[in-house]
Amino acid sequence: MERFDSICFNYLMIFIVIFTDQEVKCLFSMKIITISTNKREGLYDITREVESIVLSSGISDGIVNVYAQGATAAIMIQENWDDSVQLDVVNLLQKLIPRGQWLHDAQDGNGDSHLKAGLIGPSETIPVIDGRLGLSTWQNIFLCEFDGPRDTRKIIVTIISEIS
Repeated sequence: MERFDSICFNYLMIFIVIFTDQEVKCLFSMKIITISTNKREGLYDITREVESIVLSSGISDGIVNVYAQGATAAIMIQENWDDSVQLDVVNLLQKLIPRGQWLHDAQDGNGDSHLKAGLIGPSETIPVIDGRLGLSTWQNIFLCEFDGPRDTRKIIVTIISEIS
């Protein structure tokens, strides 16, 4: 616990140093998306849900962070036009991190799921520009499921914007 407190304290110190010359006020909005998954591994497009939250926030410029709760899920920005790209991601990770050969498998058989989620990461941050997600034409936001199927996966969507 000491290490966590120290990390938070250091982060806070950096924040204070950066903003000591002026007062900065931020608008903050947070919502939770809940989805279910229907297979052990797959990518689930959550772009429309995130877009809806950004639009309803009324924020025109800022950032949105999309965070997957759970140690065996991740968030990825990937191509949206061709489903084969999402299948390629799953197939690549299955080859790089095969099932059934990890120490954690002795606990609950999902060592590969933890490693895949850790490799991809639990979150992505996207700019909000003129009230819309700053994604390119071919990008969408995906929940990566590595230990499904799950009745409930929660994704935390946090929007931050400076108030002028």
